[in-house]
Amino acid sequence: MPDILQQVAESAIKKYVLPDNISIRLYNVSENATYQLRADDGREWAMRVHRAGYHTKTAIASELAWLVALREEGIVVTPKPICGINTEIIQEVAGRYVVLSDWEAGSEPGIRQDLSEPFEILGEVTAHMHCHSRQWQRPAFFTRLTWDFETSLGDANPHWGRWRNGLGMDPAKEQIFSRTVGVIGQRLANYGKGSARFGLIHSDLRLANLLIDNGSVKVIDFDDCGFSWYMYDAATPVSFYEHEPHVLNLIEAWKTGYRKVLPLSQEDEAEIPTFLMLRRLLLVAWIASHSETNLARSMGPRYTEDTVSLCDAYLTSFD
Repeated sequence: MPDILQQVAESAIKKYVLPDNISIRLYNVSENATYQLRADDGREWAMRVHRAGYHTKTAIASELAWLVALREEGIVVTPKPICGINTEIIQEVAGRYVVLSDWEAGSEPGIRQDLSEPFEILGEVTAHMHCHSRQWQRPAFFTRLTWDFETSLGDANPHWGRWRNGLGMDPAKEQIFSRTVGVIGQRLANYGKGSARFGLIHSDLRLANLLIDNGSVKVIDFDDCGFSWYMYDAATPVSFYEHEPHVLNLIEAWKTGYRKVLPLSQEDEAEIPTFLMLRRLLLVAWIASHSETNLARSMGPRYTEDTVSLCDAYLTSFD
């Protein structure tokens, strides 16, 4: 598969006005494949080759419309898409959608770093994004996925697969996960989807989608932006690291930053642990359904195993 994607990326270069002798390096593969392009004069670009069958062209155009609006209105630094020779932002190559953006300076934060200040800044940035989401006039064509309980942890057709298929799942784990999912579902039903709590959000503010640049926090990869609870954005920054002991301190830093822009009600704060568990179990499903990726392989069955103690703690507090 990487060879095929490389061929798509190499063919896609011809769709843009770019210097000769561009080098192409696979940067990462998650839902999509991202390539780092570099010219002899040092200029760089990011090329995203979209996963086949995941988003429609209209959905990708909707994602780009929001991130461009956020950038142009000074809410947060986001990737700057580049039009192709045909003046279109989205190109199609061998049945794949491709988007090219300027390369953004900055470094991905690491969970072992002191992230208190970046998380406080991220909380503030997230609140500004939520303010923008509430007032932004979306284009008539706008369409994005909804990330609610059913589409995340439900049995019908969850976007990232079923948590029951988690790597290393056994009857004991399935039983405690099932109890946890039941409590999550009940609490979120009680919390509700009123417009003050549910709307357009990034939905995937994990560390890999953030860049720290001279004290500022940039937000990249809006591929999973969609309609969900605003407080879900409080949980996604610690994705894959929910079991780390200092996560609660990071969440507190995030809340401090968020409150600089928007108030947090007691009900909002009370459900952040629920969104942390929702995200954790959603990632158990993601790892199983994306087992071919390096990230999923690095997590493996251990991630499912480490989720058990989190379920125990959650049920002790909320069941």
